[in-house]
Amino acid sequence: MDPTVITIFIGFGLLIGILFGFFGMGGSFLVTPALLVMGYGSQTAVGTGLAFVFGTSFIAALKHRDHGQVDYKLGGIMILGMTAGIEVGKTFVDALSELGFADTVVSIAYVLMLGAVGIFVLRDARSEDTDELHPVARMIQDFDVPPHISLTGGGEVSLWLTMAIALFVGVLSGFLGVGGGFLLMPAMMYGLGVPAAVAVGTDVFQITISGGFGAFRYAQAGNVALPVVASLLAGSTLGARVGSAATNIVDEGDIKGYFAAMLIGGSVAVAAKEIGTTYGIEVLSTVSIVLIFGSALLVAGAVIYTTISELRHEKAVAAAGD
Repeated sequence: MDPTVITIFIGFGLLIGILFGFFGMGGSFLVTPALLVMGYGSQTAVGTGLAFVFGTSFIAALKHRDHGQVDYKLGGIMILGMTAGIEVGKTFVDALSELGFADTVVSIAYVLMLGAVGIFVLRDARSEDTDELHPVARMIQDFDVPPHISLTGGGEVSLWLTMAIALFVGVLSGFLGVGGGFLLMPAMMYGLGVPAAVAVGTDVFQITISGGFGAFRYAQAGNVALPVVASLLAGSTLGARVGSAATNIVDEGDIKGYFAAMLIGGSVAVAAKEIGTTYGIEVLSTVSIVLIFGSALLVAGAVIYTTISELRHEKAVAAAGD
């Protein structure tokens, strides 16, 4: 691989590491579409994204554990459901590849899923009732089919509903080549009523297992670009620790707002690439690459800036108290 490309991937890995530690997503929600934009096949892009998920998640999981932001019982259930779902999702991708439709279908699915979830989270982040339990979460917690599991942060939910959510997210994870973070994090927040910081930490924990399983399955078929994975991990090692620490400092509403911005940026980028490929508009391919890398840079910078500002404010308040 060209040294310039390696350098770019290392820098991209640093940015994604920050975003992963902060949002609880392995970065494949950006890595996979970025590889699609750069011309990699859908199966290689999916497999490489999952491999990166596994490497990055382990680093951030340790940091979230230190902050007490992991619900291990919920994470274990998510691992079981998502592991089964990933296998189903992979089967869909393989079938579409044989028909020659995989690249187009995966790209369109990314546009729809990233955009829809991003808009939903953005609307919630701008709502004034950020401390209230979401109506969906209230309805699910009221679903009285035992056995139930207690949640970190309060409340309890039916084990069967929790498994169903995990299985559904797992299917989408295997199909789209993601660790499930951009779907599972909002599913836990809005579906189960888990606080944002705990949702991030629990998501990181389950990604370590489910992402590793997905990467192994794709690697068996030779659909993992190891030089790309190594370059990304070289940058994400530091970034994941920085992002994980930031979740303990930044306001929950800001976490949701940045999360939504990342998803919407990724949706527009993949849409631009798909339109450019379909109609032969080369400039749109360039625009999509700029959007992928630019959105990661802007949001990672905003996370760091907000974290530093919060730390300075806390220091000033402490100094005034003295």
